[in-house]
Amino acid sequence: MDPVIVVGAGPAGLALALSLAAQDVPSVVLDETGGKDESRPARTVVLRADTAAAAERLGCATLRDEGVRWTGWRSMLRRQEMRRLPLGDAVTPAPLHVPQHALARGLREAVAAERLVKLVTDSRLDTLEQDRTGVTAHTRGPSGTWWRGSYLVGCDGARSTVRKLLGIRFPGRTAVERHAVAALRTELPWPGEALLHRRPPWLPGTEEVTARPLADGLWRLDWLLPPRGDLVTPESLVARVRDTLAGWCGETPAYELLDTGVHTIHHRLARRWRVDRTFLAGDAAHLLGALGTQGVDEGLRDVGNLAWKLAHAWHHGASSVLLDSYQDERRTAVAARLRAADQSLPILRSGGGLRTYLPGAARGHDAMLTDGHLGHGPLGAPPVHTHSPLAPEPTASWAPVATRTGAPVEDVRVTAPDGTTGTLRGRLGRGLLVVLVAPGTGVWDRRHWVSAGVMPRLATAVDGLPVRAELLVTEAYPGASAHTVLLVRPDGHLAAAFAGVRPGELHAAADAVRGGAPAADRAGRGARTADVD
Repeated sequence: MDPVIVVGAGPAGLALALSLAAQDVPSVVLDETGGKDESRPARTVVLRADTAAAAERLGCATLRDEGVRWTGWRSMLRRQEMRRLPLGDAVTPAPLHVPQHALARGLREAVAAERLVKLVTDSRLDTLEQDRTGVTAHTRGPSGTWWRGSYLVGCDGARSTVRKLLGIRFPGRTAVERHAVAALRTELPWPGEALLHRRPPWLPGTEEVTARPLADGLWRLDWLLPPRGDLVTPESLVARVRDTLAGWCGETPAYELLDTGVHTIHHRLARRWRVDRTFLAGDAAHLLGALGTQGVDEGLRDVGNLAWKLAHAWHHGASSVLLDSYQDERRTAVAARLRAADQSLPILRSGGGLRTYLPGAARGHDAMLTDGHLGHGPLGAPPVHTHSPLAPEPTASWAPVATRTGAPVEDVRVTAPDGTTGTLRGRLGRGLLVVLVAPGTGVWDRRHWVSAGVMPRLATAVDGLPVRAELLVTEAYPGASAHTVLLVRPDGHLAAAFAGVRPGELHAAADAVRGGAPAADRAGRGARTADVD
């Protein structure tokens, strides 16, 4: 079968190719650049705990060396500290902050070591044709040629050629926010902690400034600019740096300015994310970024959602329900995030007025902003696929757990029947996971529990599922009682939780997660039934 064609070699495109390779699917990545990412210390990304784990699982080694997890979060209003949160525990996991070029370089290095990924540089897409069995694409450049793929995914950014060739509209709002940005090396009074400072008194007219630590003593500073303010000159930006550092430190400390820029945020959402065998992901499908949301983070969520569905289609064929569910789930989630930001911005950004007199308004706004930056609430929390077309029908034997159905699972410790241990997130990406909550398995000898109790029956049920699945056990899961069985999708979302081993219901739930049998399989079964009759 033909490989999957990935157009674009940014973080989303490279991560998609690696995710497909992890599921034994070959791909061709068409990169219109020369294969090198410009080093821009002021252009950084914030990854939530689950997307950072996904990037590490794909072999992105640079995250360990060049990324930093914040130790805490502070927020201030004028001269008053509003909130201080320690980060790094199960309740408030620390986001990972990393330069985007370091993330891209780590993914490129992983791609270079992957035999199932072919990266072709200096290849710009100019033609795309689809038929019943695949996609034909043409690129121009030194290696201009025709390419044949089973599917094609446009990860080619905000000006996506794939989106334009498909005639998909990209409506939204332009210049929702503007930020002046600087990357510098210095010492601030709160090493390792991120700061959100609203209306600092020494910067008249500045609504908000953030300081976010990076590795090696670096910081990224962002100043929210007036929507129609004056042009930001190099001299005015240096003045902002000096005045801001002096306000925080009492006097301007020694600093090394490495990079500056002006970052303009747009909010846009493609009308369609799938046209037959072609899909959009990352900035080609959406633009967002206000109030702490991060476009790269959402792009990696696109990849996690799409990769396992394409892999299943490549190996086994897929129903239209499964392939359509990518747009149904991810577009719905991003639309909700954009809607929440658009509803919040007028409240959070309007100066003075009624909000000055509302009791608790300042703390409420601070909480909303903090949630957006740290990955909580409607502005930052991972999506919950409540109304997914892949959701199994609930039954009387479903068991309550702390995770909502359709939400990302907790990252508990798990053990495989062969005795290997690790984290639940570390096992994601290659198929369904069936997790048995079995207190005591951590202290019992594996030879005892692997063949005792409900394990043999559950192992037989897992072997008979209509899709690839791995059986794991865990000592405990939040809110779950002993012998609860969790069915987890390859992207880490909870599909169902059962009270005990229910082979028939587990099989039905797994069939629902794969979107039902492919049309060819259903037709084949119908023909065989007709022959018997």
